Amino acid sequence: MFCSFLSFAQEGMVKAEIDTTNIRIGEQFQLKISVDETQNVIIPKLRLNGLEVVDSTKVDTLKNSLIRKYILTGFDSGAFYIPQQQIFVKNKAYFTDSLLVNVATVAIDTTKVKKFPIKSIKKEPYTFDDFKIYFYILLAALAIIAFWIYWFVIRKRKEEIEAPTYRTLPPYEEAILRLSELDEKLLWQNNKVKEYYSELTEIVRGYIERELNVPALENTTDEVLEMLRDFKKADTIQTSQDTLDKLRSLLREADLVKFAKSKPLALEIEEDRKDAQEIVSNLKPKPIIEENDELE
Repeated sequence: MFCSFLSFAQEGMVKAEIDTTNIRIGEQFQLKISVDETQNVIIPKLRLNGLEVVDSTKVDTLKNSLIRKYILTGFDSGAFYIPQQQIFVKNKAYFTDSLLVNVATVAIDTTKVKKFPIKSIKKEPYTFDDFKIYFYILLAALAIIAFWIYWFVIRKRKEEIEAPTYRTLPPYEEAILRLSELDEKLLWQNNKVKEYYSELTEIVRGYIERELNVPALENTTDEVLEMLRDFKKADTIQTSQDTLDKLRSLLREADLVKFAKSKPLALEIEEDRKDAQEIVSNLKPKPIIEENDELE
């Protein structure tokens, strides 16, 4: 076989060339389309019959021409035409001539071909995609098992361990404990006088509410004092008038601090702290003496 270029054109504007007219099945050859113009040129998609495009290049500019190259091949024996290709130059259509390409078969001498036994079908190697569904099912199953173990074993055991056991302290012991905790906070020493008096009076009011079973935390200062005066007149509590006076002074002072922005001196704050503990220690309900009506 020899290599030569055949050229055809219409009015010299467009031209198609191939580097050979004879190939064997599967061989590749080159088709080159040239246009003697560089402006407003449109080269449509290549139209072929019996041949296939293997690759193509972009349009190149050479001097005053545009060139585009194609790599073609054929897989069927026979004579095939590359049909006329329509090229548009400045909105005018030009046609290349058709080109003939002969595709020949490859002669095989079967007497010289070494024969091999027919091999069995070989399976493709396994990939992750083959087991992906089983992997996801396993993850879902493990997640469900882990949830059940946590919900019915770990969580229940944790609740049992963390469940605290409380022992309710008597009103007096609770009040003394809270007063000690208040001292450790050092509130008024850090200029938190309002917070100090709020917690101090809350401790005293809470003690009165629990010890006398009255709503001392919800009532106002005057209502608490009036209630205790009534208890004193009814002789249902054990306390002195001095204790009631100290309670009145403590509650009044706390109201001034909380609502009137009063700033007592350190000596006054320490005195109110002592009064609070004395009130807790000296304000008790009077014990009820049960009379025995049974005749001996």
